[in-house]
Amino acid sequence: MTKRRVKTYTISAVAEIYDIHPQTLRLYEREGLLAPSRSVGNTRLYEDGDLERLEIILSLTRELGVNLAGVEIILNMREKMDSMQREFERFFEYLKTHAGEFSQQVETFAQTDALIPISRYRRIEYRETVDKSEPPA
Repeated sequence: MTKRRVKTYTISAVAEIYDIHPQTLRLYEREGLLAPSRSVGNTRLYEDGDLERLEIILSLTRELGVNLAGVEIILNMREKMDSMQREFERFFEYLKTHAGEFSQQVETFAQTDALIPISRYRRIEYRETVDKSEPPA
């Protein structure tokens, strides 16, 4: 089994690549915008995912003038949207793999006058009740 090697960058290398001060990177970490891993000696190690996130942060702050609070909100929204996208993809994959089962279930629905067929196993009867203690209006 081969171990995949992940390319990492130190804080000084990242600061030089993106033309920012290392203190700015430390600030982003304190604010929770970046979370680089640490070496055994506690050195910050930035991976490709961290650099992609940093590029988004820098684009928002430099090009669009978004403050750090706004950046945090935007990044959180992006993460939620990505999570929702993955959930939709899993759901659609489930639908594709189980489409045959759904079509078989349609055949087992009871015949009713309802606009929407209801499974005979999940039929819930609805009866309108009249409260006899109140006089009719």
